[in-house]
Amino acid sequence: MAQGIKLSKLFLAVLLLSSGMWHSTAEDLNIDPNGYIVYCPCMGRFGNQADQFLGSLAFAKAVNRTLVLPPWVEYRKTSHKAVMEPFDTYFQVKPFLQYHRVITMELFMENLAPYIWPPGKRKVFCYAARHGAKQDECNAKDGSPFGPFWDWFNVNFDESVIFGPLFYDTESPMAMSQWQEKYPSEEYPVLAFVGPPAGFPVSAYHAKLHKYMKWSEQYSNMADIFIKDKIPDRPFIGIHLRNGPDFERACEHVTSTPTMFAAKQCIGERGEYGPTTHEMCLPSTNTVTQQLKKEVEKHGAKTVFIATDYNDLMSEFAQVIPTVKLVKQPFPANPLLDLAVLGRSDHFIGNCISTFTAFVKRERDTNRASTSFWAFQKRRKRIEL
Repeated sequence: MAQGIKLSKLFLAVLLLSSGMWHSTAEDLNIDPNGYIVYCPCMGRFGNQADQFLGSLAFAKAVNRTLVLPPWVEYRKTSHKAVMEPFDTYFQVKPFLQYHRVITMELFMENLAPYIWPPGKRKVFCYAARHGAKQDECNAKDGSPFGPFWDWFNVNFDESVIFGPLFYDTESPMAMSQWQEKYPSEEYPVLAFVGPPAGFPVSAYHAKLHKYMKWSEQYSNMADIFIKDKIPDRPFIGIHLRNGPDFERACEHVTSTPTMFAAKQCIGERGEYGPTTHEMCLPSTNTVTQQLKKEVEKHGAKTVFIATDYNDLMSEFAQVIPTVKLVKQPFPANPLLDLAVLGRSDHFIGNCISTFTAFVKRERDTNRASTSFWAFQKRRKRIEL
């Protein structure tokens, strides 16, 4: 093992000399001789990105490369194109080091990329060729947010690497060793992927890594201040209403695609806890109001915090729980603040299918806090005698 590290450092020294960027030794730059994983979190909004981040973290550990923490790709109403928000705006970096080596993309691009991944030597990896301007290549910057993401860091690619049929099965030691054998760090110091090197939705095995996702001091303080100012009366129930037109259209396919999005958080890996229904995906107003009323009575809640992308149902709630205070963020709501507040609620009700809800559920599982779901009651496994 020590010999392998020496060879890797020798390779880095040669690489730095050949690039004209010699900077003393690899140790001075704190370069990981095992290499790095870089990727674009280019699928969906925050909930989907967080799902695949956990799988990417597991993949980086499995192939023993440092994970470069990408910024979050955001679609804001105030901007006509995607915006890249640094990873550590929302989450602390240090807790991840308990599990594996990580570095933010901003630090990587500024301090390390010029030496180990300079322009002219940037390869991009994809499972199969993507449709685009160049035939049989990854076309990594074609489309949005792919182009805007890499442009944010002034990255252009010089070569495509098609890695199929290799995949990201981190539970297969053989598959992971194949990655290391086929793409050694001496020849490939950086594996830059068109998209996340992880499956979707997140597996139950990878979901456990959420325990390392700790809110940044900024967002933790924001959530505490919001609760202190707006929700002084506890207990409070947090709810997530995913009822926008886009989700309504998606729910039309839920019965034919029972594991759609985050459905497994309710039904289990093989549907052992119950079937996926349209009502779970897009619950009726009656279902939501009556279920909330029951939970308010059960927990003795004095306040309900509402996080939603569309219809808050506040007038309907006021009719069934008239003595309970209803709270939400002023428009436009900060969805990350919604998440932080929901995680701190005394009880949470979410949507089985939503990856936004899934983020809250994972955080609450880590803290052993209670969660229930609209229109879903987990059935007990049958025990064969």
